[in-house]
Amino acid sequence: MTFNELLQRVRRMFVPTAYQIKELRNVETLKADLLAGVTVAMVLVPQSMAYAQLAGLPAYYGLYASFLPPMVAVIFGSSRQLATGPVAVVSLMTAAALQPLLHAGPNAFFIFATLLAVMVGLFQISLGLLRLGVLVDFLSHPVVIGFTNAGAIIIATSQLGKLFGVSVLKQEHHYETVYKLLQAAMENTHWPTLAFAVFSIALMISIKKWMPALPGVLIAVVSTILISKFTGYADAGGAVVGSVPKGLPGFSIPPFNLQVVLGLATSAIVIALIGFMEAISIAKAMAVRTRQRLDANQELVGQGLSNVVSGMFSGYPVSGSFSRSAVNIDVGARTGFSSIVTGGIVGITLLFLTPLLYHLPQATLAAVIIMAVIGLVKIEPVIHAWKAEKHDGIVAVVTFVLTLAMAPHLDKGILAGVFLSMALFIYRTMRPRFAVLGRYHDATFRDYKLHPELEVCKNIVVVRFNMSLYYANAGYFESKLMRVFTDHPEAKFIILDAEGINMLDATGEMVLSQLCERFEAAGVIILMARMKRQFRISLRNTGAIHKIGEDRFFSRLTYALAHAWTDLKCDRCDNTKNCPYRTAVAKKQHEERKGNVDRDPKHA
Repeated sequence: MTFNELLQRVRRMFVPTAYQIKELRNVETLKADLLAGVTVAMVLVPQSMAYAQLAGLPAYYGLYASFLPPMVAVIFGSSRQLATGPVAVVSLMTAAALQPLLHAGPNAFFIFATLLAVMVGLFQISLGLLRLGVLVDFLSHPVVIGFTNAGAIIIATSQLGKLFGVSVLKQEHHYETVYKLLQAAMENTHWPTLAFAVFSIALMISIKKWMPALPGVLIAVVSTILISKFTGYADAGGAVVGSVPKGLPGFSIPPFNLQVVLGLATSAIVIALIGFMEAISIAKAMAVRTRQRLDANQELVGQGLSNVVSGMFSGYPVSGSFSRSAVNIDVGARTGFSSIVTGGIVGITLLFLTPLLYHLPQATLAAVIIMAVIGLVKIEPVIHAWKAEKHDGIVAVVTFVLTLAMAPHLDKGILAGVFLSMALFIYRTMRPRFAVLGRYHDATFRDYKLHPELEVCKNIVVVRFNMSLYYANAGYFESKLMRVFTDHPEAKFIILDAEGINMLDATGEMVLSQLCERFEAAGVIILMARMKRQFRISLRNTGAIHKIGEDRFFSRLTYALAHAWTDLKCDRCDNTKNCPYRTAVAKKQHEERKGNVDRDPKHA
């Protein structure tokens, strides 16, 4: 890619922004965006603080990550309603990535969190500018299903200590930590803390059920702050947020440490891909509702820049939020101005409202997290994947189990799922469907094993291979065609229906050419029909078309059959009955084509 092409792509990033600014001249649009921005901010402020603690950071880091990133993402991205900021899964993965660096001390730990955000952002920007968003496709749906279910359980169980007011040393594996927490809870539960947690969960559930239009999270936060302050909860040993620094975050570039960067590289890539996949899935769903144009590569750039800005202003990795985006679009947001309003309110909170957060119970933040992720645990998608393709169901289950077992090393669970998904796909393509075809009464060709009433001609055999012919299945293709050769000793022609072959690699081309040569030496001619363009180009580029013979390639199966019948000078088997491949339709076509067979591979 040239510098001018890169410059053009950067310029195009501002086109959606200019269009949205034009839309804001409409007073109704401006009112709708103001209301949506305020509503989302009411959810974002408490959620961001809770998610920051999930990431192992002080609560106010969540506010830092909610100030500028939403604005930057909507300015440079392509989605108008996507609400960017701290999210549960990315926060959990941040905690997992940073856990090995805890020994460096709290100050260094916080710096590493900002460095991780910058690394995630730079990787996303690179993918976007180079138009490599397709890399996200390696995270198959079953892998995401398994990881999301496991992640939700890990997130919820990680809050047990705050629910019961107990703490234990973190163990090597998450399930060991959970076991220790449950033991501690049975012996040393802090009952006021548990009461705050139960009250918060009950209040949010009640509001969601009976008064869904109200901001349940904000109401729970305000209520518990007031109760905590007037009951002296902190003086009774209850854990509260405590002092939150007043003022906006300052600009600083995280110091570069090669050893730390290398240690965080894998986690940064995984967070970048998972975070973007979450964001783009939400953006696509909203784009269907609003009929807006969505550019995945531009959205990558927008998400990447928001992460870079987050890291440079004391934040940590962010992504698009499903819950807040749903609130944003449901309230009526029309342009990205709603996210500007949301970021502005977070800024006002940092400037003037932080003293009010001192008495916020940690148990309430834990309840907010649990309520946010409880809906992520879904069994139906796993069952659906199993019904669609058993291998996909296996991938989902294995990813789920491995992610739980390997936590807090979440990247290992995801990578294992990705590799398993790819391995099973390759395994399926190694043994694709190979069928010997018979002529059905409606003139179509069907697998004679599935239709035992059909017959196969002893002189002409038609076969079909339903997969690209490449190195992993070329040997299988060869063995199947050899089986046809030995099972039909009187055959003079084998016609390959190549419609299902989308691609041909060097190994596949070599095997096909060798089979044509060997079979011809044994008196059997291979004809090929219905080749796709990619198949034909590969054979033409290697010269195989000329080597095999251009008169052996046909655009239709009926033309290939007509050629075989003409060459054999027959249209009957044993002079007693019509050829099994001949029907009334086929006979008419043969008469029309007789003496004028299409042999030009350009038409294939």
